[in-house]
Amino acid sequence: MTTALITGATAGIGAAFARRLAADGHNLVLVARDTERLRDEATELHDLHGIEAEVLTADLSADSGIEAVEKRLSDRKHSVDLLVNNAGFGSKGRFLDVSMADELMMLKVHCEAVLRLTSAGVSGMKARGRGGVVNVASAAAFVPRGTYGASKAWVVQFTEGAARDLAGSGVRLMALCPGFVRTEFHDRAGLDTGNIPAWMWLDADKLVTAALADLARGKTVSVPDPRYKALMGAAKLTPRSVLGGVTSKMGHKFGPQHQGRGGS
Repeated sequence: MTTALITGATAGIGAAFARRLAADGHNLVLVARDTERLRDEATELHDLHGIEAEVLTADLSADSGIEAVEKRLSDRKHSVDLLVNNAGFGSKGRFLDVSMADELMMLKVHCEAVLRLTSAGVSGMKARGRGGVVNVASAAAFVPRGTYGASKAWVVQFTEGAARDLAGSGVRLMALCPGFVRTEFHDRAGLDTGNIPAWMWLDADKLVTAALADLARGKTVSVPDPRYKALMGAAKLTPRSVLGGVTSKMGHKFGPQHQGRGGS
């Protein structure tokens, strides 16, 4: 039986990945900051699907948290076959309104943690000749929207480059780029979503189904909804100065969707 490790696993997209992968018979390593929520989730998934669900409490904004997950990913006796780097967070406010500490924390979670955990996970996968990594980015990666969008653009570029370098190794890497997904994310960040049209909201479980299908097909970038595929296609043809104005009207963070520095 294969094992999947999911960061930010207790809510939103991370929890949807956990539900789907458990239903498909995968054992899980659930990573987040809230031990009690992790244990409740692990117990529920074990009871529902008969899988083993391991709990790993870690805050990915701290070196100690990243190191704990790196250590688990490097355990060759209990190998991880699928890594889902989902942990992330948003900030309320424009550039210079957000503290430098929060900006640097975002880069730590969205970039450094993704780099280090991908490296730790892929090392063993490559040696075994099989495995997969899903790095959760955002539709915000394709529009000029401050540190959040820039960090997610880095995730996309990094994943595409690593995927090319690992071609033929049996290891698949994919950047997942959803838009607005109904999770706890926006409330926790204090973001106002009242001006977001209803049609732009996505369902987390359907999103995960589409993402896993794209991973199986070997895609390196997944925009898992026709509505956002059309929007991203239009974005490529629109001057970036115009895009910046449009996304400002839609909310400070275009497309944030996941949860917590290491989950809830």
